Amino acid sequence: AVVGGAIGAAVGAANGILGVDRRERFRIYASAERRPSYAYPGTVRVGAVLPEDGVVYYDVPSEFALKGYNYTIVNDHPVLVEPGTRRVVEVIN
Repeated sequence: AVVGGAIGAAVGAANGILGVDRRERFRIYASAERRPSYAYPGTVRVGAVLPEDGVVYYDVPSEFALKGYNYTIVNDHPVLVEPGTRRVVEVIN
């Protein structure tokens, strides 16, 4: 049970907050919204903190059950962000 739990946790972490099943649906949703993209210098990664100015954040629809997160578009990719810190928690490719 301990091994199975550890493996399940590792797989969940590797699949990000959205998980495999909701990731593609969210990418399609965000693309259909046609939000403007923020030009971030370099590659945006999990843990990056976005600037206070110039980035517009949007609510994540309730169907994705991600209360406490916002999203934005950075370098043409949707990213999930912690609103208080502006820290990227998932990049959806």
